[in-house]
Amino acid sequence: MSDPSGPVLEAIDVSKSVSGPEGTLTILRGVSLSVREGESFAIVGASGSGKTTALSLMLGLRRPTSGTVLFEGRPPASGARDAVHAFRRAVQPVYQDPFASLDPRQRVDSLLAEPLRWLGDPDAARGDRGGRPSRRERLVEALRDVELEDEALLRYPHEFSGGQRQRIAIARALITRPRVLLADEPVSALDLSTRLDIVRLLARLQAEHGMTLVMVSHDLSIVAELCADIVVLQGGRVVDAGRTSDVLSDPASAYTRALIDAVPRLPQA
Repeated sequence: MSDPSGPVLEAIDVSKSVSGPEGTLTILRGVSLSVREGESFAIVGASGSGKTTALSLMLGLRRPTSGTVLFEGRPPASGARDAVHAFRRAVQPVYQDPFASLDPRQRVDSLLAEPLRWLGDPDAARGDRGGRPSRRERLVEALRDVELEDEALLRYPHEFSGGQRQRIAIARALITRPRVLLADEPVSALDLSTRLDIVRLLARLQAEHGMTLVMVSHDLSIVAELCADIVVLQGGRVVDAGRTSDVLSDPASAYTRALIDAVPRLPQA
């Protein structure tokens, strides 16, 4: 059993290297970070800083070259099939481009149900058959959580706007009732007004569901609005870390200062 006072996600001195035609490229170098239950946490950096690689390690999609990544004290997506499925239900991703992450050949009802088909229904595992909502009720609940109408279940992704497609992607992530949502640049493909709507939606969902939110972003204005804690990566290394308000008001590195100065108008954290 995990320590309730300990981190839900943790990286300890993590490095990641990949081999290519020009030799070995080191993407992350000795990165350590700790995310507690219910926290809103940002991994920030410019393109090529290693932030998306860090997220993929937390998702268990890649393994570190050295160091350790832990979910509740254990390597993510490890062990027997049931343990892997339990991790996948508990830690769900939301990606940058909702059109690319949603199969255009499937209706929304099929897209939302897909995690339940592949990973199993956590309600079914509890054995409370009499009081358990039907599959359709689960899908409708997820849609309403992201402020979409029931009739969206019968439509296809191309019939929606970019913001609505991202809401559908978020609903699909919510369908397994995850404890952690890992969001990779979830608003960068959207226009400004839609970005603000999705940021407010994520903030509401985190508060209502008590989820942990880890967001990768290059946009410090979004991070200031949504995330209480932050690490800043430059060239695969942590150059700033702490409470978001503290880091943004008094950055430790010139790199972080440059990121702040690049934001035309930074809201109060």
